[in-house]
Formats: sequence, C-alpha cells, structure tokens
Amino acid sequence: MLALRVLERIHGHLGWLVVAALLHPAILLADPRRRARLAVALAAAIAVLTAGLGAAIYPDYRVQLKQSIFAAAPSIGWLFERKEHLAVGAVAFALLGCVAHLALPAFEPGLRPNVARLAHRAFVVAFVLSATVAVFGTAVASFKSF
Repeated sequence: MLALRVLERIHGHLGWLVVAALLHPAILLADPRRRARLAVALAAAIAVLTAGLGAAIYPDYRVQLKQSIFAAAPSIGWLFERKEHLAVGAVAFALLGCVAHLALPAFEPGLRPNVARLAHRAFVVAFVLSATVAVFGTAVASFKSF
C-alpha cells in the first residue's frame, strides 16, 4: 500500500510537471519559424511517461478505490473517469505536435508553415487538456487516495 501511495504521489506531481512542460512548446511554437526540437521531444516524453505510470497503477486503483469513491461521491468518480479520457487526448495531441514539429524538414517549403501551425495548435490543445486532467486528478486525490 505504501508503494502505491508513493507511486500515486509521483504520478500526481509529474502530472503538474507535464502541464508546465506542454506549455513551453505551446508558447515557443507560436512563431511558426521557431524550432524547439528538444523542448518538444521532452514535453511529449514526460507526458507519455506520466501516462504510463498512471496506467501502471490503474488496476490497483480500480480494485481498491474506484467502487468506494463512486459509492461515496459519484460525481468525484465520474470526474476520475473523465480525467482518464482527457489524459489520453493530452498524450495524443502532445505526440501529434511532437511528430509534426520533428517532421517539418521532410515537408516541402510551401507546406511547412501549415505543419508548424498544426504542431503549435496540437501543443496548445495538449496543454489545455493536461491542465484540466491535473485539476481533476488533484480533486479526486484530495477526496480519496491509496
């Protein structure tokens, strides 16, 4: 139980770090000529890592906490369910932004501004989704955790 509690806390703190990490390329890529390969790659990587940790502790959450949360406060239970779905979206958009930005040189010069805008918008969406996920996750964890 202590190990799960520690992993849950790490997951939560990493979640807030993901918010900051995704904000960075969302700001940097506002200029379509800007290149930020390291920021983009690291932001996407930490989002994937954090989601992986969440997926790893989910089976224990489902067995030990989910039913009691839904029984005591269904709205908090549904908040967690929405958090999961939004987290998948945040990771997907972060990966889309990362791939689009890193693939820019492979596109013809006339298409690069459009792909750069796609990368920027994907990181903006990933940031907004991740911030929502972090708020939802904090609310659920403050209600009940391992």
